[in-house]
Amino acid sequence: MVVAQADCPARRVPDGTPLTIPKDTFVTITQALGGNYTVTYHGQMVRVDGTDADKLGLEPELLEFPEPVDDQIDIEQVWTALKSVYDPEIPVDLVNLGLIYGVEVDQPGKHVDIRMTLTAPGCGMGPVLVGDVEYRVKRVPNVETVKVELVFDPPWSREMMSEEAQLETGMFF
Repeated sequence: MVVAQADCPARRVPDGTPLTIPKDTFVTITQALGGNYTVTYHGQMVRVDGTDADKLGLEPELLEFPEPVDDQIDIEQVWTALKSVYDPEIPVDLVNLGLIYGVEVDQPGKHVDIRMTLTAPGCGMGPVLVGDVEYRVKRVPNVETVKVELVFDPPWSREMMSEEAQLETGMFF
C-alpha cells in the first residue's frame, strides 16, 4: 500500500476511463510491470503510467538504450521496447502475449509501423496500450515516428501466446 504524493492521473481498467487519484489517498499496488502500475483505488482497478510513478512515491522503470553507432534503427531495440509494454490485466508483455502481429522499419524515413491486436476487439484499454507502444518505441534511438495499426484479423487466441506466457498465466494445455 502506498499513499499518493500528488494528484495522480490514472485510467480505469479495463475501459480506460481517465480519473485522478487525489493526493494523500491510499492505494494498493496489484501489479508493477514495464514501469507501469496497476493499483486498487476505491475498489476499482486502475492503471498508472510509469511516467507518473513519482506521484505515488515510486521510481519509474526507465527504458534506456546505448548510444547508437550509426543512424540506423535497431530492430532488436524496437522489440525490446515492445516487450516493455504489459497488458494491464494479464501480467505478460504484449510480445509474449502474442498481440504484436508485425513490425516494419523504414530506415530512410526513421519510421516504425506496428500491427497489433488486442485480447478482445472491445477492449477499452486499446487506446492506452497503443499510446504505450508509441511512447516506448519512440524511445529507441533514431526512431522519429511510430504508427500503430490495430487489427483484428486473425482474432487473438491464447495459442498466440509464447509457451512461457501460457505457463505463467496457467493457460498451457
